[in-house]
Amino acid sequence: MNDLVRQHTALTESDLEWLHLLVSEWQLLSDLSFADLVLWVPTRDGARYVSVAQMRPNTGPTSYQDDMVGHLVPRGRRPLLDAALDEGRIVREGDPEWREEVPVRVESIPVRREGRVLGVIARNTNLLTVRTPSRLELTYLQSASDLAQMIAAGSFPFPGQQVDMDASPRVGDGLIRLDVDGVVQYASPNALSAYHRLGLASDLVGHHLGQTTDELAPVRGPVDEALVSLASGYAPRETEVESAGGVIQLRAIPLKPKGTRVGSLILLRDVTELRRRERELITKDATIREIHHRVKNNLQTVAALLRLQARRMDSEQGREALNEAVRRVGSIAIVHETLSQNLDERVEFDEIADRVLAMVSEISPGKTVRRTGRFGILDAEVATPLSMVLTEILQNALEHAFGTGERGTVEVHAVRSGGNGPKRPGDVGRSDARLLITVQDDGRGLPEGFDPRRAGNLGLQIVRTLVEGELGGGFDMLPGQERGTRVILDIPVEPHK
Repeated sequence: MNDLVRQHTALTESDLEWLHLLVSEWQLLSDLSFADLVLWVPTRDGARYVSVAQMRPNTGPTSYQDDMVGHLVPRGRRPLLDAALDEGRIVREGDPEWREEVPVRVESIPVRREGRVLGVIARNTNLLTVRTPSRLELTYLQSASDLAQMIAAGSFPFPGQQVDMDASPRVGDGLIRLDVDGVVQYASPNALSAYHRLGLASDLVGHHLGQTTDELAPVRGPVDEALVSLASGYAPRETEVESAGGVIQLRAIPLKPKGTRVGSLILLRDVTELRRRERELITKDATIREIHHRVKNNLQTVAALLRLQARRMDSEQGREALNEAVRRVGSIAIVHETLSQNLDERVEFDEIADRVLAMVSEISPGKTVRRTGRFGILDAEVATPLSMVLTEILQNALEHAFGTGERGTVEVHAVRSGGNGPKRPGDVGRSDARLLITVQDDGRGLPEGFDPRRAGNLGLQIVRTLVEGELGGGFDMLPGQERGTRVILDIPVEPHK
């Protein structure tokens, strides 16, 4: 709609916002009218109309099988559009049109904003299934007529009240028509069922909806004036009402077809099961976070015990082995601590990597450990082993790349790539999104004849097992381009969301 309005018309951005507000609401008019709606706006030169939006009813057959958006028609071909635009009134004169052997009643509703007519809504009703209307259908049509008059007068939609139609109640979910005093004139079967779910034992017709709703709410004591006012339809608002039996969502629409309120529409939906499932998910999320929190606490307890044991060791080699174990346990605890603060099983790994770097760098004062690039968001099943791998590689670099008291730098660089490109031959079942991690130091380099795949160092064995076995990636150690050692990790990950 934005492109069509800006390309063909002289409407301002404020006018366009008004049309967006109208289109966010006009499913309501379409369903109440049992009719298709097409929004026509005059072109910049005034010689034609362009259709910028279209809506089909959920309550009846459509009059348009084809998409009408983008069509241009010259002025004069559709007299009802001309009359509504020029005279600023709803035009219903004329005989039904025949479209593919289907009679269609056409009406035109001017769209007014601040005294100006911006365009015209063509309301097209399929008459093929017309029959004697029921009480429900008569209520729908009367309400549609009131809304159409409000659109023509510029009092609907309500400014600042843009509605999310996916979340708000629809006509078919439940409808109540109130008189000017807030007394129920008509309640659809779905609306009555929803109120029975709240605990109502009688009919709604003839009862004051605001007072009835307040009585069904579980809070006793002073009258909830806000709830009474909303359920009486005095202002355009939404709320939810909950009792022991269920939860209903209410939306109030005051009807002012001639500038004076004549009543209100109340749209409502039974959302009991929806809210129950949401609470179950919240409870599940809270339980998962609590589990991660307790695992983190347990791991920190284990690390503290290992640290205490290391202090009592006489053997320097045994003390260092226990300190390495402390750092391994600590790297896993960092992941669980991060997961305990999230709503899902995904973590921002850059924060974890920085904490691992800070933890490992404590063992080698005078060495600089830094990170470049971004790891991004990773699933928990990737983050946990990767934190251990990073710990082992950094630990290995700081212990073996430099001599005693020697200064040096270790840099961790991460980059994500792929996600949409073709996979390499033989990569069946592998993700084409990759995380490439390079750990480069400027130390003494690899010993002559060193083979990382056969090295017996426990840390490197852990790295190989986790990277190749658990993460399904690749691991290699190479001499640096100028000096030092370069470790390369190539890990499949989920593409960026």
